[in-house]
Amino acid sequence: MSAAASAAATAAAAASRVEIRDLTEVSDLTEVCRLFASIWQPGSGAQPVTTELLRAMSAAGNYVAGAYEGDELLGACLGFFGSPAKASLHSHIAGVAPRGLGRAIGFALKLHQRAWALRQHVSLITWTFDPLVRRNAHFNLAKLGAGPTRYLPDFYGPMRDGINGADDTDRLMVRWDLSGPVASAASLGEPARVDAAALREHGAAAALSVAPDGGPLAAVADGPVVLVGVPPDIETLRRTDPGRGQAWRVALREVLGGLMAEEARVVGFDRAGWYVVSREKPS
Repeated sequence: MSAAASAAATAAAAASRVEIRDLTEVSDLTEVCRLFASIWQPGSGAQPVTTELLRAMSAAGNYVAGAYEGDELLGACLGFFGSPAKASLHSHIAGVAPRGLGRAIGFALKLHQRAWALRQHVSLITWTFDPLVRRNAHFNLAKLGAGPTRYLPDFYGPMRDGINGADDTDRLMVRWDLSGPVASAASLGEPARVDAAALREHGAAAALSVAPDGGPLAAVADGPVVLVGVPPDIETLRRTDPGRGQAWRVALREVLGGLMAEEARVVGFDRAGWYVVSREKPS
Protein backbone atom coordinates (compact mmCIF):
# COMPACT_ATOMS: atom_id res chain seq x y z
CA MET A 1 0.00 0.00 0.00
CA SER A 2 2.78 2.47 0.87
CA ALA A 3 4.45 1.90 -2.52
CA ALA A 4 1.21 2.68 -4.36
CA ALA A 5 0.64 5.73 -2.14
CA SER A 6 4.17 6.99 -2.85
CA ALA A 7 3.64 6.55 -6.58
CA ALA A 8 0.36 8.49 -6.43
CA ALA A 9 2.04 11.25 -4.41
CA THR A 10 4.93 11.50 -6.88
CA ALA A 11 2.50 11.73 -9.80
CA ALA A 12 0.45 14.45 -8.09
CA ALA A 13 3.55 16.52 -7.34
CA ALA A 14 4.73 16.20 -10.94
CA ALA A 15 1.31 17.25 -12.23
CA SER A 16 1.45 20.32 -9.96
CA ARG A 17 5.02 21.08 -11.10
CA VAL A 18 6.40 21.08 -7.58
CA GLU A 19 8.85 19.10 -5.49
CA ILE A 20 7.57 18.22 -2.02
CA ARG A 21 10.09 17.51 0.69
CA ASP A 22 10.27 17.07 4.44
CA LEU A 23 11.60 20.15 6.24
CA THR A 24 13.92 20.24 9.24
CA GLU A 25 16.23 23.24 8.83
CA VAL A 26 15.46 26.46 10.71
CA SER A 27 15.72 28.58 7.57
CA ASP A 28 13.14 26.41 5.78
CA LEU A 29 10.82 26.35 8.78
CA THR A 30 11.02 30.14 9.08
CA GLU A 31 9.97 30.36 5.44
CA VAL A 32 6.95 28.17 6.23
CA CYS A 33 5.97 30.55 9.05
CA ARG A 34 6.15 33.50 6.65
CA LEU A 35 4.01 31.66 4.11
CA PHE A 36 1.30 30.84 6.65
CA ALA A 37 1.32 34.41 7.98
CA SER A 38 0.88 35.78 4.45
CA ILE A 39 -2.11 33.48 3.89
CA TRP A 40 -3.92 33.93 7.22
CA GLN A 41 -2.89 37.57 7.82
CA PRO A 42 -3.14 37.29 11.61
CA GLY A 43 -3.91 40.36 13.69
CA SER A 44 -1.98 41.75 16.66
CA GLY A 45 1.31 40.31 15.43
CA ALA A 46 0.29 36.71 16.28
CA GLN A 47 1.46 33.93 13.98
CA PRO A 48 -0.40 30.74 12.98
CA VAL A 49 2.79 28.83 13.88
CA THR A 50 6.30 29.78 14.98
CA THR A 51 9.70 28.60 13.83
CA GLU A 52 10.35 27.22 17.31
CA LEU A 53 7.17 25.13 17.23
CA LEU A 54 7.93 23.75 13.76
CA ARG A 55 11.50 22.95 14.80
CA ALA A 56 10.26 21.05 17.86
CA MET A 57 7.61 19.22 15.85
CA SER A 58 10.08 18.18 13.19
CA ALA A 59 12.73 17.12 15.71
CA ALA A 60 10.15 14.95 17.48
CA GLY A 61 9.46 13.07 14.26
CA ASN A 62 6.24 14.78 13.21
CA TYR A 63 5.25 15.85 9.69
CA VAL A 64 6.45 19.19 8.30
CA ALA A 65 6.66 19.43 4.52
CA GLY A 66 6.90 22.09 1.84
CA ALA A 67 6.05 22.22 -1.86
CA TYR A 68 8.68 24.01 -3.95
CA GLU A 69 8.91 25.28 -7.49
CA GLY A 70 12.64 25.66 -7.81
CA ASP A 71 13.67 27.56 -4.68
CA GLU A 72 10.25 29.14 -4.11
CA LEU A 73 8.01 27.75 -1.38
CA LEU A 74 4.44 27.56 -2.72
CA GLY A 75 2.76 25.40 -0.08
CA ALA A 76 3.34 23.73 3.26
CA CYS A 77 1.66 21.37 5.70
CA LEU A 78 2.11 20.49 9.40
CA GLY A 79 0.83 17.37 11.16
CA PHE A 80 1.54 15.76 14.53
CA PHE A 81 0.91 12.35 16.01
CA GLY A 82 -2.19 11.73 18.11
CA SER A 83 -2.73 9.34 21.02
CA PRO A 84 -2.28 6.56 21.68
CA ALA A 85 1.27 6.81 20.40
CA LYS A 86 1.38 7.12 16.61
CA ALA A 87 -2.11 5.66 16.20
CA SER A 88 -3.05 8.58 13.98
CA LEU A 89 -1.72 11.82 12.56
CA HIS A 90 -3.56 15.11 13.09
CA SER A 91 -3.02 17.50 10.18
CA HIS A 92 -3.08 20.89 11.88
CA ILE A 93 -2.47 23.43 9.13
CA ALA A 94 -1.89 23.48 5.37
CA GLY A 95 -1.79 26.37 2.95
CA VAL A 96 -0.84 27.35 -0.59
CA ALA A 97 0.51 30.70 -1.70
CA PRO A 98 -1.68 32.77 -4.05
CA ARG A 99 0.79 32.21 -6.90
CA GLY A 100 0.34 28.46 -6.54
CA LEU A 101 -3.46 28.37 -6.55
CA GLY A 102 -5.20 26.44 -9.32
CA ARG A 103 -2.40 23.90 -9.71
CA ALA A 104 -3.66 21.22 -7.26
CA ILE A 105 -0.67 21.81 -4.97
CA GLY A 106 -2.88 21.24 -1.93
CA PHE A 107 -3.87 17.84 -3.33
CA ALA A 108 -0.22 16.98 -3.95
CA LEU A 109 0.67 17.96 -0.37
CA LYS A 110 -2.08 15.77 1.08
CA LEU A 111 -1.02 12.77 -1.01
CA HIS A 112 2.57 13.30 0.13
CA GLN A 113 1.30 13.39 3.72
CA ARG A 114 -0.70 10.19 3.13
CA ALA A 115 2.32 8.36 1.73
CA TRP A 116 4.53 9.63 4.59
CA ALA A 117 2.01 8.45 7.20
CA LEU A 118 1.65 5.00 5.64
CA ARG A 119 5.44 4.60 5.72
CA GLN A 120 5.19 5.27 9.48
CA HIS A 121 2.54 2.50 9.69
CA VAL A 122 -0.14 5.11 10.42
CA SER A 123 -3.41 4.48 8.60
CA LEU A 124 -5.52 7.42 9.82
CA ILE A 125 -5.20 11.20 9.46
CA THR A 126 -7.63 13.62 11.08
CA TRP A 127 -8.06 17.36 10.66
CA THR A 128 -10.63 20.12 10.97
CA PHE A 129 -12.03 22.60 8.48
CA ASP A 130 -14.62 25.37 8.43
CA PRO A 131 -17.80 23.71 7.14
CA LEU A 132 -19.02 27.01 5.66
CA VAL A 133 -16.15 27.16 3.15
CA ARG A 134 -17.57 25.42 0.09
CA ARG A 135 -14.31 24.77 -1.77
CA ASN A 136 -12.71 23.22 1.32
CA ALA A 137 -15.72 20.96 1.90
CA HIS A 138 -15.47 19.71 -1.68
CA PHE A 139 -11.70 19.25 -1.45
CA ASN A 140 -11.79 17.34 1.83
CA LEU A 141 -14.88 15.19 1.34
CA ALA A 142 -14.97 14.65 -2.42
CA LYS A 143 -11.47 15.06 -3.81
CA LEU A 144 -9.66 13.39 -0.88
CA GLY A 145 -12.43 11.09 0.37
CA ALA A 146 -12.27 12.05 4.05
CA GLY A 147 -15.38 11.63 6.22
CA PRO A 148 -16.78 14.00 8.88
CA THR A 149 -17.09 12.58 12.38
CA ARG A 150 -18.03 15.55 14.62
CA TYR A 151 -19.35 19.09 14.43
CA LEU A 152 -17.29 21.26 16.81
CA PRO A 153 -18.78 24.68 17.76
CA ASP A 154 -16.24 27.52 18.15
CA PHE A 155 -13.43 24.96 18.26
CA TYR A 156 -10.48 27.38 18.35
CA GLY A 157 -12.17 30.33 20.01
CA PRO A 158 -11.53 33.83 18.59
CA MET A 159 -8.90 33.93 15.85
CA ARG A 160 -9.54 37.34 14.22
CA ASP A 161 -7.33 36.83 11.19
CA GLY A 162 -7.82 37.66 7.54
CA ILE A 163 -9.72 34.44 6.84
CA ASN A 164 -11.85 33.84 9.93
CA GLY A 165 -12.53 37.48 10.83
CA ALA A 166 -14.53 37.82 14.05
CA ASP A 167 -16.71 34.77 13.31
CA ASP A 168 -16.98 31.79 15.67
CA THR A 169 -14.53 29.08 14.65
CA ASP A 170 -16.94 26.17 14.14
CA ARG A 171 -15.22 23.19 12.54
CA LEU A 172 -15.93 19.76 11.15
CA MET A 173 -13.55 17.05 12.33
CA VAL A 174 -12.81 14.60 9.55
CA ARG A 175 -10.99 11.29 9.42
CA TRP A 176 -9.11 10.03 6.39
CA ASP A 177 -8.83 6.26 6.22
CA LEU A 178 -5.58 6.12 4.28
CA SER A 179 -5.83 2.47 3.28
CA GLY A 180 -9.56 2.48 2.55
CA PRO A 181 -10.99 2.14 -0.96
CA VAL A 182 -12.38 5.71 -1.05
CA ALA A 183 -9.02 7.36 -0.26
CA SER A 184 -7.16 4.97 -2.55
CA ALA A 185 -9.48 5.76 -5.47
CA ALA A 186 -9.27 9.49 -4.75
CA SER A 187 -5.46 9.36 -4.82
CA LEU A 188 -5.72 8.03 -8.39
CA GLY A 189 -7.99 10.87 -9.49
CA GLU A 190 -11.25 8.98 -9.01
CA PRO A 191 -12.98 11.03 -6.29
CA ALA A 192 -16.20 10.11 -4.52
CA ARG A 193 -19.16 11.90 -6.11
CA VAL A 194 -22.69 12.67 -4.97
CA ASP A 195 -25.39 14.33 -7.10
CA ALA A 196 -27.65 16.57 -5.02
CA ALA A 197 -29.94 17.35 -7.98
CA ALA A 198 -30.56 13.66 -8.65
CA LEU A 199 -31.15 13.03 -4.96
CA ARG A 200 -33.76 15.82 -4.89
CA GLU A 201 -35.53 14.20 -7.80
CA HIS A 202 -35.74 11.04 -5.70
CA GLY A 203 -37.18 12.77 -2.66
CA ALA A 204 -34.26 14.25 -0.74
CA ALA A 205 -35.25 17.53 0.91
CA ALA A 206 -33.13 20.59 1.66
CA ALA A 207 -32.91 21.39 5.36
CA LEU A 208 -30.80 24.49 4.63
CA SER A 209 -30.39 26.43 1.39
CA VAL A 210 -29.37 29.84 0.08
CA ALA A 211 -32.24 32.35 0.21
CA PRO A 212 -32.74 34.91 -2.61
CA ASP A 213 -31.02 37.57 -0.46
CA GLY A 214 -27.96 35.34 0.04
CA GLY A 215 -28.79 34.43 3.62
CA PRO A 216 -29.63 31.01 5.05
CA LEU A 217 -33.07 29.50 4.52
CA ALA A 218 -33.93 26.63 6.86
CA ALA A 219 -36.79 24.18 6.23
CA VAL A 220 -38.19 20.99 7.69
CA ALA A 221 -36.62 17.91 6.09
CA ASP A 222 -37.72 14.62 7.60
CA GLY A 223 -36.61 12.12 4.96
CA PRO A 224 -33.80 9.56 5.19
CA VAL A 225 -31.54 11.73 2.99
CA VAL A 226 -31.16 15.44 3.77
CA LEU A 227 -29.32 18.18 1.86
CA VAL A 228 -27.60 21.00 3.74
CA GLY A 229 -26.45 23.95 1.65
CA VAL A 230 -23.70 26.50 2.24
CA PRO A 231 -23.13 29.90 0.58
CA PRO A 232 -20.89 30.22 -2.50
CA ASP A 233 -18.27 32.46 -0.82
CA ILE A 234 -18.52 32.82 2.95
CA GLU A 235 -15.15 34.60 3.20
CA THR A 236 -16.31 37.49 1.02
CA LEU A 237 -19.66 37.54 2.80
CA ARG A 238 -17.92 37.92 6.17
CA ARG A 239 -16.14 41.03 4.90
CA THR A 240 -19.04 42.64 3.06
CA ASP A 241 -21.97 41.61 5.28
CA PRO A 242 -20.79 40.33 8.69
CA GLY A 243 -24.34 40.00 10.01
CA ARG A 244 -25.36 37.69 7.19
CA GLY A 245 -22.14 35.75 7.58
CA GLN A 246 -22.91 35.22 11.27
CA ALA A 247 -26.45 34.16 10.38
CA TRP A 248 -24.97 31.41 8.23
CA ARG A 249 -22.74 30.27 11.09
CA VAL A 250 -25.71 29.97 13.43
CA ALA A 251 -27.91 28.26 10.84
CA LEU A 252 -25.30 25.67 9.85
CA ARG A 253 -24.51 24.94 13.49
CA GLU A 254 -28.18 24.32 14.20
CA VAL A 255 -28.93 22.29 11.07
CA LEU A 256 -25.76 20.33 10.25
CA GLY A 257 -24.56 20.25 13.84
CA GLY A 258 -28.02 19.16 14.95
CA LEU A 259 -28.20 16.36 12.40
CA MET A 260 -24.77 15.05 13.36
CA ALA A 261 -25.69 15.22 17.06
CA GLU A 262 -28.57 12.89 16.19
CA GLU A 263 -26.00 10.50 14.66
CA ALA A 264 -26.87 11.30 11.06
CA ARG A 265 -23.87 10.80 8.76
CA VAL A 266 -22.43 13.16 6.18
CA VAL A 267 -21.88 10.86 3.21
CA GLY A 268 -20.61 13.36 0.67
CA PHE A 269 -20.47 16.89 -0.67
CA ASP A 270 -21.76 18.09 -4.03
CA ARG A 271 -19.60 20.79 -5.61
CA ALA A 272 -22.78 22.82 -6.19
CA GLY A 273 -22.75 23.51 -2.45
CA TRP A 274 -24.61 20.69 -0.70
CA TYR A 275 -23.69 18.38 2.14
CA VAL A 276 -25.49 15.06 1.67
CA VAL A 277 -26.58 13.67 5.03
CA SER A 278 -28.03 10.22 5.66
CA ARG A 279 -30.20 9.41 8.63
CA GLU A 280 -30.07 5.70 7.83
CA LYS A 281 -27.90 3.51 10.03
CA PRO A 282 -25.06 1.75 8.20
CA SER A 283 -25.71 -1.94 7.67
